[in-house]
Amino acid sequence: MRTETRQVPEPEKRLRETVTKLKETVARQKAEIEELGRLVARLTLAGVVLIHDDDQQAQRPPAADNVVPQRRPPT
Repeated sequence: MRTETRQVPEPEKRLRETVTKLKETVARQKAEIEELGRLVARLTLAGVVLIHDDDQQAQRPPAADNVVPQRRPPT
């Protein structure tokens, strides 16, 4: 029996290594999911801004042929 030498059985070592790897994977996946959530929020906001800008442009009277509309600089 290995209790006298206090060695950890090989299957238990492998199991602990596997658990450690899985915990690292879960942590990376959580971080990735959070980043994707932030990206979705930013893209949704950008979509709303674009729709709002299109709506405002449609409400403006057409410009004369010799007038060039100025665009807002990107933010």
